[in-house]
Amino acid sequence: MQSSGHRFRDVEHHPLLADNDTYDSSSSEADMAERVWFIRDGCGMVCAIMTWLLVVYADFVVTFVMLLPSKDFWYSVINGVLFNCLAVLALSSHLRTMLTDPGAVPKGNATKEYMDNLQLKPGEVIYKCPKCCSIKPERAHHCSICKRCIRKMDHHCPWVNNCVGEKNQRFFVLFTMYIALISAHALILCGFQFFSCVRGQWTECSDFSPPVTVILMIFLCLEGFLFLTFTAVMFGTQIHSICNDETEIERLKSEKPTWERRLRWEGMKSVFGGQPSLLWINPFAGFRIRRLLLRAKKGGPEFSV
Repeated sequence: MQSSGHRFRDVEHHPLLADNDTYDSSSSEADMAERVWFIRDGCGMVCAIMTWLLVVYADFVVTFVMLLPSKDFWYSVINGVLFNCLAVLALSSHLRTMLTDPGAVPKGNATKEYMDNLQLKPGEVIYKCPKCCSIKPERAHHCSICKRCIRKMDHHCPWVNNCVGEKNQRFFVLFTMYIALISAHALILCGFQFFSCVRGQWTECSDFSPPVTVILMIFLCLEGFLFLTFTAVMFGTQIHSICNDETEIERLKSEKPTWERRLRWEGMKSVFGGQPSLLWINPFAGFRIRRLLLRAKKGGPEFSV
């Protein structure tokens, strides 16, 4: 099919929207900017809640089973502040990943009017997603769970109930990093606690009874080991993908790059933003609470998905 001097490729041969359809791409994008992104997926919401509960459980065991009963004041204070700060950063990164638009392409923008505004060169090929009826930018992929095409989609992660894409990959990397750090910290504290309890014959090492203390710490060790393994591997995979300027989907599909790959350092700066600084590891960077309050006062649509 040819239109306005360029070629329009559609794998499933779905037609364009009719001329009388009332889709307005500019109003759609503006409307999306005023909404909070949230995926209504049952499995994803359960996994996200489980993530928070597991972090809260780890914080409870570390604080009330290990640190508060300790006779070493500074040991308890330093480790308590460090662990809770890492937990807050991890959960904040989780929220930013879950509630940030990963780079969704507006639905239904595959209209003749919209294509004319693209000012395409003669003979240039563009692609339409037959599932969400949108023009697919280069390196965009359709997510069957989000029901949208996502720019630079890496994968859909149920633990954050969202896709990892162009706009929220930074927060996902921070989430995996902070979860790996608190998991390692919890395992180290468990080691010291077991040693202290065995040396003291389990008499004064905890305010809980010895059987309860052992059960709580064993579950924490299992949780810490599993989360440390999973998130450390995922963190390394994400950093490798960013440095190679290649998403996980592109790697699995062995797609030949049709884009100019960034250098490793340029890829890191494009994801984390600007020159290296403490803002790279700050999940609160760019968060505008005033805009959220204004949206709440307007009483408009709350969710974009």
